[in-house]
This record gives sequence, structure tokens and C-alpha cells, in this order.
Amino acid sequence: MGRDCWIEAPFHCSYGFNIRLGERAYLNAGCVVLDSAPVSIGAHSMLGPGVQIYCADHHRDPSKRREGIERALPVSIGADVWIGGGAILLPGVTIGDGAIVAAGAVVARDVPAGVRVAGVPARPI
Repeated sequence: MGRDCWIEAPFHCSYGFNIRLGERAYLNAGCVVLDSAPVSIGAHSMLGPGVQIYCADHHRDPSKRREGIERALPVSIGADVWIGGGAILLPGVTIGDGAIVAAGAVVARDVPAGVRVAGVPARPI
């Protein structure tokens, strides 16, 4: 954890040891981080209330899902990123430095540095 990070309560994570926070990273109230794979949140990045980060993923084949087969993909958030309240980041996504994710967006694909995205699924605006 970098210096001067702040996590508002309540906060939920699966493991906690897979989360890396850069200097002055901020997570507002109600964030959920399912860190079954590494999650990196860069310096000076801010997550609004209720942001959810999911690393856990399930098999697409129903018979495999019944067997409980699961995989996990890392999520990476660059420096100086702003993620609006209620946004959801799906397994395997990378958010580039300085990007902005609008409130309520569902991010299923990588967001390049400096790009703003919104919507379900999130698209550049």
C-alpha cells in the first residue's frame, strides 16, 4: 500500500493480499474488490462509492460451471484514474492512466490512457 491511501467503510474484498494501492489512492464507501487475482490501483486514482472490481470468472460451458470450475483474471487501474460511483470492472480489464469511467458504467474491455467511457457496456465518449 502506498502512502496516504484511504478506504472508506464499508469495504469488502475476497482476500485482501492481492490488492496493490498506489500513493494517495482513494476508495469511497461500499467498494467491493473480488481479488481472486491481482488488483492494482495506481497512484492518485479515485473510486466512487459502490465501485465493484471482479477478478473471478466462470466457465462458459454450463456443465463446467456445475463442476465449480472457476478462473480469475487480474484487473489493473493506472495512475490518476477516476471511476464514478457504481461502476463495475469485469475480469481482465486494464484502465489506462488518466482515464475516466462514468458512474454506473460496466467495463468489459480495456480503457486506453486518457479516454472517458460510459454506458453498459462502457464505450468511449
